[in-house]
Amino acid sequence: MTLWNGILVASIICVALKALGYAIPPRLLEAPRTSRIADLLTVALLAALVAVQTLGVGQAITVDARVPAVLVAAGLLMLRAPFLVVVAAAALTAALLRAWGWAA
Repeated sequence: MTLWNGILVASIICVALKALGYAIPPRLLEAPRTSRIADLLTVALLAALVAVQTLGVGQAITVDARVPAVLVAAGLLMLRAPFLVVVAAAALTAALLRAWGWAA
């Protein structure tokens, strides 16, 4: 299978899944249990993405300047700081740690 065949198959599967979503009765999607699962699943997937992007380098797990930067960002978010302040503080934390050679 070539790359383009794989892309075509993946595209067809995505369209089929989307069409299948329209076939589900609305009463099933509006149930409280379904809404709760969808909300929790979104948070879990986002947390997994943050963990993989923070700790992952290829197939290995590494701790570098990204870990303290994420911790600074989490602390500022708990304090309800504006999002731009959170991003700037996390970037500054990672940059300073890398400049000082404390975290590669």
